[in-house]
Amino acid sequence: METGGLSAAALANGDLGSQRERTLVPERLQKREHERQLEVERRKQKRQDQEVEGEKSDFFAAAFARERSAVEDLLESGESVERLEEAAARLQGLQKLINDSVLFLAAYDLRQAQEVLARLQATLAKRRQELQPKKRFAFKTRKKDTASATQVDSAPDAPAAEGIQTSPPPLKKEGDFDSSSVCGFSNLQSQVLEKRAEELHQQDVLLTQLRNCTIKLYGNPNTLRLTKAQGCTLLCGPVSTSVFLEDCSDCVLAVACQQLRVHTTKDTRIFLQVTSRAIMEDCTGIQFAPYTWSYQGIDKDFEGSGLDKNKNNWNDVDDFNWLARDVASPNWSVLPEEERRIQWD
Repeated sequence: METGGLSAAALANGDLGSQRERTLVPERLQKREHERQLEVERRKQKRQDQEVEGEKSDFFAAAFARERSAVEDLLESGESVERLEEAAARLQGLQKLINDSVLFLAAYDLRQAQEVLARLQATLAKRRQELQPKKRFAFKTRKKDTASATQVDSAPDAPAAEGIQTSPPPLKKEGDFDSSSVCGFSNLQSQVLEKRAEELHQQDVLLTQLRNCTIKLYGNPNTLRLTKAQGCTLLCGPVSTSVFLEDCSDCVLAVACQQLRVHTTKDTRIFLQVTSRAIMEDCTGIQFAPYTWSYQGIDKDFEGSGLDKNKNNWNDVDDFNWLARDVASPNWSVLPEEERRIQWD
């Protein structure tokens, strides 16, 4: 009897276990089905997002190509100020198109568009230069003058100086009918260097091989390039197009421009006014803050540059070595406000 009772209990327990199992099976199936539906919805949403981004990218590509072609036609036949001004207006439209598209464009497409824009802006500056009245030409009478002519002021063996070094206008090479469009400084150390507005207007400025120098550029240059600088402070008025920074370290910059490109640079603070987005690559220890340098006549220089003084994307930075959008790049940061109080003069 006892054995029979145990058998009956076991059967009863088995029935209860089977019932529980039958009860759990639908629950597991329902849970699995729910997860499957969620995954289907997630994939569907992802596909829709990709389609939307694809449509936006296609629209950008078509609009950019159309405007680019129009600008190239205007620049190719740009024999009047009116056509060049129309090209300049269209270039501003291209810049706005890029600015409005940065959130969905791939990094490569963004870089290609910005490089095309920079080339067109450089061509526009060249056409404007060609329309300016040319200076009278006179042959040099001594070969020594020709040998000493240079586009960039330099003094590789110059001793350190505490005073301000001002440079004369660039000398023309023998047989050159037009003035040079490049000016700047090179191979100097521990000096205070200046260029005034009349020297810089729509010029391409090159600064290279500088060490522990303070450079003040008053006026409105077309482009600015700083390379191989160490421990320098650079203050510059509004630049119509691009500022390029490369192979620099331990520098402080105050620049206003349409586009900023920073390469292979470290431990540098940039006080920035930029209408598009700053781009950096192979950099570390870069800090950004709003542009704060001012001097007499800077408002007029902003008007001449075509930059919108009220638009500043100083903390909107693309790091091509850090493409994760949901995690901040470790290569740059915002300069704390208490560290922005700098006496420029």
